[in-house]
Amino acid sequence: MGLPRKVDWYIVREFMGPFAFCVIGFTIILISGLLFELTDLIFVKSVPVETVGRMLLYKLPDMVVLTLPIAVLFATLVSLGRLVQDSEMKVLRVSGLSFPRLILPVVILGFVVSGVTYWASEEVVPEANHKYENTLRRIIFSEGIPLIEENVFFYGGENRYFYISEVDNERRELYNILVYELGNGPFPRLITAKRGSFVDNIWVLNDGIVQELDDEGFVSHETRFGQMEIVTDQKADVFLGNQRTTTEMNRKELKQHIERFQRSGLKVLSFVVDYHMKLALPMSSFIFALFAAPLTLYSRAGRSFGVAVSLVVILLYYVGMSVARSLGVNGVLPPIVAAWLINGLFALVGVVLIFLADRPK
Repeated sequence: MGLPRKVDWYIVREFMGPFAFCVIGFTIILISGLLFELTDLIFVKSVPVETVGRMLLYKLPDMVVLTLPIAVLFATLVSLGRLVQDSEMKVLRVSGLSFPRLILPVVILGFVVSGVTYWASEEVVPEANHKYENTLRRIIFSEGIPLIEENVFFYGGENRYFYISEVDNERRELYNILVYELGNGPFPRLITAKRGSFVDNIWVLNDGIVQELDDEGFVSHETRFGQMEIVTDQKADVFLGNQRTTTEMNRKELKQHIERFQRSGLKVLSFVVDYHMKLALPMSSFIFALFAAPLTLYSRAGRSFGVAVSLVVILLYYVGMSVARSLGVNGVLPPIVAAWLINGLFALVGVVLIFLADRPK
């Protein structure tokens, strides 16, 4: 039992160096790219340097979460690839340790990183993103640009929730507006309008429908209107803090919004897909470890092999996730299938390669 434990710690030490290097390196690259964009706020819009510094700090958790799966992939390929290149992997396997047993610590580390990523994505990143976006919204709002954004949920006061599908900043008009008002019953009153505007504390909705739902969720009364005004006691700048994109919500908050829409009979496929992806994407660290470990058996070029394969795998994975999301949003695939399809394919290939690793050639 002593040999496997020593080998485990040896592989963990080999793994942690490239992992830490990649997390720090990619985070610095992402910060540099964001800082390049934010310099316009300092020199063009005269935003204080302190404010821009806070915005960088708010965005830091999101950047670290993005780098963790990439770091696991890179560290797996580099650490195990080095063992293969120096024939250490061959010696260990000849000594009686199977390949699945040898890569076990790397796979466990990938799973642990996935758990940390999920926790951060739920507890830290949404609130940090919300603070970043609110700071940016206040900067934009100070220039007189409409503060309402596209595809954003927000609470409008008096048990009233808003969702705006499209925003025309030049004409200052809103399109495809949804308002649901919570009352004493289990289902809300639903107001939809093709277009509208918001001035001071008055919402002006045009060409819309008001639907009253009964206790079973069916439409009991429907009224069409040419124009409707909704007066709120909240000032315009209050909505800045109420607006939230899906990146500013954790799974629990997003699920609450989805359930409100679904109770009203509306399809919200894009939000359902994003809800499932909030779990699927953090699991990519575990998937990458499972997929990349057996690939190192074909390594003959050490670190250059790890870098090259990392770039190819990252490209295939994230392009695949984008395509799968699009298929889910457009109803081609069920939302949960769209979110987990690429993870499933990568995991399947990884498991098959691991199973074949110890078969006699």
